Amino acid sequence: QVQLVESGGGLVQAGGSLRLSCVASGRTFNTLNIGWFRQAPGKEREFVAAILWSGGRTFYADSVKGRFTISRDNAKNTGYLQMNSLKPEDTAVYYCAALVKTPLGAGGTFYARANEYDYWGQGTQVTVSS
Repeated sequence: QVQLVESGGGLVQAGGSLRLSCVASGRTFNTLNIGWFRQAPGKEREFVAAILWSGGRTFYADSVKGRFTISRDNAKNTGYLQMNSLKPEDTAVYYCAALVKTPLGAGGTFYARANEYDYWGQGTQVTVSS
């Protein structure tokens, strides 16, 4: 069983930055593909970014491209989401998710589907004030 624990959320003014962390345990981290999703009040959970187990490929939602950066440190069993130029519409609970098996050649569309992920963290609140 994989456990994921997010941290780093908080309250920030528009234009500010936050870095979220996701620490994994229970499985060798470099076998996990990591995704970040978010859910705002009254809205469905939406894809933010994903990074493959090797760190060699990343995918982003159009809404965060150029502002957010996903990364990982396999030696520390940790994934990261650096969020810059934050906007009030980025306010949401952010979730880290882990995906073990992927079809050969899977692309961004696959990694953006929340129901493909095997494990989820408890979420961390990000609030951006205007």
